[in-house]
Amino acid sequence: MEPVFADFSTRPARLSNTLVAHHRCGIASSHLALGGGGYIKLDFAVGEREEIAEAVITVTTLGGDVPMDVSLNGKALGEGQAVPADGGHGAPHQGAFQAAFQTVFAAPGDLLASGDNILEIRSPEGADTLLRLRTVTVDPAHDRGRAERALVARVADIRSVVTFDTERRAPGTTVWQPAPQLLFHLDAGDRAVPAHLAWRGADGSEAAIGLRADLSGFQGHSRGADGAPAEYRGTLTDRSAYPEGTADTPLYLFSTDEAQGESWSPSGELKLLLDAGGTPVERVSWTDRLGNTASIELSPAAAAPAAEAATTGELHDVTRTVTGIRASEEFGAAGEVAENLLRGSHNKWLAHGNTADIEFVLDPPAAVSTYRLTSANDAPGRDPRDWVLAGSYDGRTWSDLDSRSGERFRGRFETNEYEFTNTTPYPHYRLSITDNAGSSEIQLSRIELFAGEIITGPTPDSADFTGYRTPAGGEPAGYRGTTVPGPWSDTEPRSGRGEELLAGELGETARTLDEAARLIDKLAAYLKHAG
Repeated sequence: MEPVFADFSTRPARLSNTLVAHHRCGIASSHLALGGGGYIKLDFAVGEREEIAEAVITVTTLGGDVPMDVSLNGKALGEGQAVPADGGHGAPHQGAFQAAFQTVFAAPGDLLASGDNILEIRSPEGADTLLRLRTVTVDPAHDRGRAERALVARVADIRSVVTFDTERRAPGTTVWQPAPQLLFHLDAGDRAVPAHLAWRGADGSEAAIGLRADLSGFQGHSRGADGAPAEYRGTLTDRSAYPEGTADTPLYLFSTDEAQGESWSPSGELKLLLDAGGTPVERVSWTDRLGNTASIELSPAAAAPAAEAATTGELHDVTRTVTGIRASEEFGAAGEVAENLLRGSHNKWLAHGNTADIEFVLDPPAAVSTYRLTSANDAPGRDPRDWVLAGSYDGRTWSDLDSRSGERFRGRFETNEYEFTNTTPYPHYRLSITDNAGSSEIQLSRIELFAGEIITGPTPDSADFTGYRTPAGGEPAGYRGTTVPGPWSDTEPRSGRGEELLAGELGETARTLDEAARLIDKLAAYLKHAG
């Protein structure tokens, strides 16, 4: 019996030798939601000469205390079966934002037919709660878990670019706070699924996580750039194929060598993508489910310019590289908007209130170390007096770079210049004005940003790493890599389909020509019937 599974934690659904029809269902990013009377039907095949004494059906759902009906080839296996909220006979997978439960059904082998079989999972009519399905697997009892192992292998082989929504919780508190998305792809040539992952960011932040076998979530801990510790957890929101899923992301492709005594020998390629909120990483360690471990330290050019990197004395104006500007408040009716701050005219930006934020996006990123503010045409009481300038890799987590209090402008359209030390090229900058000179409004005529040339040695395209790697059951050996110049992907991610037939993608679903032919025949029959 070939592995039978349907995984609704990604869109399109990931299926084995299975077609899935659905009715009265909503397709979410991490599950399939069945309303009252909604159902799915899994159409799967069993070999003609296979003798199976008993089949094991495992249904993984999100949340508990939700009823469902399960039948195989028209024979009921469970009616009004309540998914346990407290563990019960199911196995809760804790650590995701909403707990996932496994409910197991046993089916006598004589319920399985040679050839096509139909497994139906239904939310009872009148149910006032949603039945959220994540995965369904069918196995012979003597090899229970085969389908889940095949699913994990399929993830590693095909959709190995994974995205998690994450949360953090400070010690001693009960409330989880949203954190930046985590996106990663790791392939050292063996296509093994990561089990543990740890990294350090260029800003000093750190994290370590343990991943579920099916990559549906993780649990871990983290430490912010400010040194504050926190619990850290995530739930899967997307899986993408390589290389499509790595478009427009900070992906590294390394050509690697491994130490053999006193010499080095080529050891293939390492593909690495780890984006935890835009902060470049400088150290990554991992263990995969085959038992291999590795740890690498990226060169400053690969991670981010080091804090002690030198800059030239010559400044250049990077205001012209601003690709986006946003103000927390602006007087749009009078045309006194944030865009005016980038122009060399006597137009102005005005905000109601005595506090306001202005954010800039630079492309390419620049290490701003000087900025100029120009007062506007009237009302000196509207001049900013206190403010903080901050930089960010992702526009969400900010590092304070310069703060001023009690500043004054001597006249109208007066330009004041402010210098500070910064050698990190941030793509995002934010000026947070915390007080003005006494008015109920704030205004400026112009803001200019200046940066020095950073001297860091090699460019990112020539970045290296050094570290070690230990094969399962073996001894540690030196491990080093040299970046292969990119980019390596110029294709757009594939989009999912929300059709009534969830057939996944034929290239993933069918592993053999026979399977492909069978699925094409079944798909044609379905379309003919549907038409």
